[in-house]
Amino acid sequence: MAENKQYITQIQENGNVMISEDVVATIVEHTLTEVEGVVKGGAEVVGKKSWGKGIRIAIAEDNSLTIGCNIVVAYGESVMDVAKAVQSAVTNAVESVTGVTVADVNVNVCGIIRK
Repeated sequence: MAENKQYITQIQENGNVMISEDVVATIVEHTLTEVEGVVKGGAEVVGKKSWGKGIRIAIAEDNSLTIGCNIVVAYGESVMDVAKAVQSAVTNAVESVTGVTVADVNVNVCGIIRK
């Protein structure tokens, strides 16, 4: 059975540009690895080895995005500070790469472990 993927559609002068939700999930996954205090993010948290697992993307009718991601925070770090840093980093990365507005980034802190 084929998956039903969502696409962000941007109408351009010479045609349409369609960005798959998989592209957005990959951007989020890469961004999570760069945030200080995040030990694991996305696929690593849920035990899968494929990109995009542990990341949820919802595309609204106006093409704005709601993103959800799972993280594990390093012991000794402020959970709230790390979660806020994730929200900011994910928003900036996705908006700068895709040009699409990110409405919300919901961070699910699944655990705390020592590095």
